[in-house]
Amino acid sequence: MSLAVLKSRALAGMHAPEVTVEVHLANGLPSFTIVGLPDTEVKESKDRVRAALQNARFEFPARRITVNLAPAELPKESGRFDLPIALGILAASEQMPAGELDQYEFAGELSLSGELRPVRGALAMTYAMHRAGGASGKRRSFILPRINADEAALVKDAAIFPADSLLHVCAHFAATDADARLVRHVAAVPAGRPSYPDFADVKGQIHAKRALEVAAAGNHSVLMVGPPGTGKSMLAARFPGILPSMTDEEALESAAVQSLTGGFHASKWKTRPYRAPHHTASGVALVGGGSTPRPGEISLAHRGVLFLDELPEFDRRVLEVLREPLESGHITISRAARQADFPARFQLIAAMNPCPCGYLGHPSNKCRCTPDTISRYQSKISGPLLDRIDMQIHVAAIPHEDLLKQADGESSATVSARVERAFDAQLKRQGKGNNTLSTTEIDMHCKPDTAGEQLLRTAMTRLNWSARAYHRVLKVARTIADLAGSDSIAQAHVAEAIQYRRALRER
Repeated sequence: MSLAVLKSRALAGMHAPEVTVEVHLANGLPSFTIVGLPDTEVKESKDRVRAALQNARFEFPARRITVNLAPAELPKESGRFDLPIALGILAASEQMPAGELDQYEFAGELSLSGELRPVRGALAMTYAMHRAGGASGKRRSFILPRINADEAALVKDAAIFPADSLLHVCAHFAATDADARLVRHVAAVPAGRPSYPDFADVKGQIHAKRALEVAAAGNHSVLMVGPPGTGKSMLAARFPGILPSMTDEEALESAAVQSLTGGFHASKWKTRPYRAPHHTASGVALVGGGSTPRPGEISLAHRGVLFLDELPEFDRRVLEVLREPLESGHITISRAARQADFPARFQLIAAMNPCPCGYLGHPSNKCRCTPDTISRYQSKISGPLLDRIDMQIHVAAIPHEDLLKQADGESSATVSARVERAFDAQLKRQGKGNNTLSTTEIDMHCKPDTAGEQLLRTAMTRLNWSARAYHRVLKVARTIADLAGSDSIAQAHVAEAIQYRRALRER
């Protein structure tokens, strides 16, 4: 047999298309050629595979070796094809049995000694393989490095067989004794609720905590404005702990995105992502990109929290890239040769000072900024972006004499219980969170009573709100009513929602 055919997976954004690895041995001068649009990492696999085979005491064929990675138009990157290429050479040269190869898919980078090293995107590849097998009715098993096993096995019912080296994989196919074969891996899923910092650590700030509770219940974005030292960063860090528990599907989506960067660990299963990029981050760092597109911070925060501290210090052009994903929940990265789609259903929590010195409205009266300076500073946040942030709250400074008198607040567990009840009510009523309601659904589920409607129209006229702001206030009011256990939206719910859009520009 001079031809061997194996299956593997590439990565194209969140997708992991199937790749057929064809290895052919022909007579002629010894050579080793890889075709099928490989990048530099794939081309370098020739040297890794050669050394791994020789150090594993296999014979490297002195023949004309051609490896084709199909489909040819799909770009191939990374060292994940090392293992299937090495196995293809061994099968084509009849140094190992090839009868069962069609029942498996393979991925793994080889060291020069033949050991298997981890690869990026193991969860995304496993999910794609399992879904494709379900559609065709013929599911394959997946052989990959042991370090990736816990991550890949999180895909329910996927057959994962981890290996430590090329020799272990070859022994699996050559063994006649079942004890010598690879053992199917079972995911070690962490038990219990994930651990987060506790809300009770923050003294006072009852108004801000209430606003964040509303935001958590309805998946609303929040901008916190206040002097330094008022607890904005502490509140943001504790915010994931009051969010509704992740479903299996949400956890799988979030883990698959993080798997693309190699940053996911099975111990983080069902833990809400919390991303806090520095204000020097570029637009590409936020939305993703590169010659081979990879997810940015907004996608790595998928189903979790994106915290932007010192919001006006970000470059304005960087902040503007948030407009579309805040509305759509996904991002499309286009390059000349390829296009990649990544999910970006994140919850934005932003914080900023009210003025350049930070002390506008502070009890110490230390602020000496002029009105023009304050206006220019706040104008670094554009109107269109500010319009897309549901809640804009003021986090006031607590006087020193009152700080020590503040009692401990409610724990995250207590607040989370109320949030869970409100979110469950939303799922029963409309099958989704309030923040994702369309215009038609808002008219159906977010209609206030007569007094509430009149109050909202008056606020819209006096504060010059856009139609988007009007709808966002309605959604926030719906969430407040859900927290109160009310089927209807009363005037009090609308009044509270209006107060959550007055931290900037109207102050």
